[in-house]
Order: sequence, then structure tokens, then C-alpha cells
Amino acid sequence: MKKISIVIPAHNEEGNVALVYQKIKKVFDGLERYRFEIIFVNDGSRDNTQQKLEELSEQFEEVKFIEFSRNFGHQPAVKAGMDNASGNAVISMDGDLQHPPELIPEMIKKWEEGYDIVFTVRKYPKEISLFKRKTSDFFYKMLSGLSDVDLTKGGGSDFRLMDAGAVEIMKNLNEDDLFLRGLTSWMGFKQIGISFTANERLSGKSSYNLKKMVTFAFTGITAFSVKPLYIAAYLGFLFSGLSVIGYAAYVIHSFITKTEISGWASLIMTIVFFGGLQLIILGIIGMYLGKIFKQVKQRPNYIIKSKNF
Repeated sequence: MKKISIVIPAHNEEGNVALVYQKIKKVFDGLERYRFEIIFVNDGSRDNTQQKLEELSEQFEEVKFIEFSRNFGHQPAVKAGMDNASGNAVISMDGDLQHPPELIPEMIKKWEEGYDIVFTVRKYPKEISLFKRKTSDFFYKMLSGLSDVDLTKGGGSDFRLMDAGAVEIMKNLNEDDLFLRGLTSWMGFKQIGISFTANERLSGKSSYNLKKMVTFAFTGITAFSVKPLYIAAYLGFLFSGLSVIGYAAYVIHSFITKTEISGWASLIMTIVFFGGLQLIILGIIGMYLGKIFKQVKQRPNYIIKSKNF
């Protein structure tokens, strides 16, 4: 029997972990040729998630858990699960049941057909707000345009299956700012996508607010491309050229018409405008320098406090 490892990050998911196990168990009851293990990664939960995981692991041998020493984030949690997985294939999914376990048989089928990576393309139900859908579409368009990875629209979901060979490559990647969705695309291999409609979150609140999503977007862009640096340079040349042309025309016009150049308003506006532009450019450079600063320290992506395997 082939073994499927399922990696599930859990941050304040005390109301979901037991039901997630039940639904996955029900799916594998119908898959006679496969056995499974579920690796829950407790990412610094502040509720009773760890207690629930310990209770589940005592009842069911398929349930494994990893407890972080603090909250390290969703991407390090997925990476930790992969690093400790032992299956012939590894499926990563969220613990709030927005990723339907019922899709697992189809993912395994595609894997058996010879695909190394089976990613999913998220579709939102009509109940999801227009703002959420539009911002999600904009994110992937921006990421594909500004970075060197091509993410299928909505295909950036962390709900995917990876063959053990691809997982082994992922284990050896040592990046500080993890962006697994981009790394999966960058790795290559034989890949295929399947669509799914995201479910409503079962219980609790999502920890992904707007600030975290914006930060995640910048992480994805700067992790796979230096295009923002080129854009900053192009902007500098563009606005410098426009300022020379504009002020040269203004000086010539003033000389011909013998108009006094007072200069206060235009001078202040110029300083404010170019000062802001310089800060933007310095900020972009600073993001890349920050990545280098953190990478050279070679600190681990996560610290494990305890685990039951």
C-alpha cells in the first residue's frame, strides 16, 4: 500500500482539527490501496489546539503533530510538515476545511497518471465578496507580471499534492522568506491543475488580514524577481527626464515673457514629489537588502518544541 502524508498547518484551530481528521479518514476509507498519516503543525496557537491534537494522536495512530515554540507563520508550518513527512506523496492543505478533502482521490488519480505535482485552482463561491475575488485575481496578475514565476490564476493555493521526489528537492531548499507557491512553480517537474470551489471557513477566524496579504504579496514578488529594482531605476530616469524638460520649458518661457520666477510653490512641490519618489526607490532596495541580511544569518525557518513521532 502506498502511503500519503497530509500536512495541515494549525493556528488556533481547536474547533476544526477533529472534524478535519474525520473527513480525511472517511475519504481514505474509500481508497483501499492507500494508507495515510496526518501531520498537524501547531503554529503557536493561543487556544486549545495543542491539547486537541494530543487527544487525537492518542486515539488515532494516523495523527501526528509538530508543535512550534512560537508562531512562525503559515509557510514555515507547511515546510516543517514536508520536512517530516514520509509518504510516497505529500498533500498540503489548510485546517479550516476551505480545502475540501473530497478532492484528494482526484489528486491521487492525477499523481498515479504520472504527474509529479498536482496543484489546485481556487474558485470562490458567489457568497464571497466581489472585493475578495477581485483582489485575489489582481494579486496573481501582479505577481506573474512582476516576478519570474507563472502562477495560474487562482493556482497559488497551498492545497497541492507533491511526489516524494519533488518533496525531497523542497526539503533541501534553504530560503529564509519562504514562498512555497512560487517555489513549486519554479521547481518545474510534470504538473497539472484541477479546479475546486473554496468552502466557507468552518469555525474560528482567519488570521490572514489585509496587512498579512500585502506582506505576502511583497514576499512573493521579491523572492523570485529583481524587476522592482529595474522599475525603480526606470522611474528615476523617467521623472528626472520629465523634470529637466518641464523646468527647461518653464525657464525659457519666463525668460521670453520676462516673468519673475517666484519659485516657492513649485520648489516645495518638486522637493516633496522627488523626495517621495526617492523614498519609494530606497524602500524597494531596502527590501532586498533586508532579505540578504536575514538569509546570511542562516537561522532556521522554524523551531520545534515537541512532536509525537
